[in-house]
Amino acid sequence: MEMKKLFVLFAILTFVNISHAGDLEGFGVWKGATDQKADKDLARKMDDQKFAWQPLGTYNNHLIGISHREGDGRAEVHETQADIFIVNSGEATLVVGGTVVNPKTVKPNEIRGKSIDGGTIQQLAPGDIVHIPAKVPHQLKILKTFTYTVIKVDSK
Repeated sequence: MEMKKLFVLFAILTFVNISHAGDLEGFGVWKGATDQKADKDLARKMDDQKFAWQPLGTYNNHLIGISHREGDGRAEVHETQADIFIVNSGEATLVVGGTVVNPKTVKPNEIRGKSIDGGTIQQLAPGDIVHIPAKVPHQLKILKTFTYTVIKVDSK
C-alpha cells in the first residue's frame, strides 16, 4: 500500500513538473504590478500629457500594460484594436461613442482628437472592467489620479 502511495505521489509531482506554467511560451505573471508602489513608480514617469505607460507583455494578437493618468486623456479611436481596461485605483469619467472633435491620424490606425461630441458617460472606479471595441471613440477624464491595466487586442 505504501509503495502505491509513493507511486501516485511521484506521478503527481512529475505531472506538476512537466506542466509547470513558467515553461509555457507566452506565460507571464507580474507580481505587485497594481500595488501602491507600482502606482508611485508610474507617477514618476509621467509625460507632459500627465500620462505614464508601463508595458508588461506583447503577444501574437494582444498586449498588456499599466497606465497611470493625472490629467484628461485625448479623445481616441483605435481602428484595429479593442481596449480592455481594468481599474486598479482612482476614479475617472469615460466618454464612449459619439464623434471625435478635430480628429487627426497620429500613427497608423490611431486617431486622436480634442474631445468627443456626444457619447455616453460612464463613471469608473476600482474593480470596474471596461471593453471598448475597435473603431469606437473614447476619452478618459481624470479628477485626480487614475491607474488601470490595459489589454489591447488586435481585431484584424
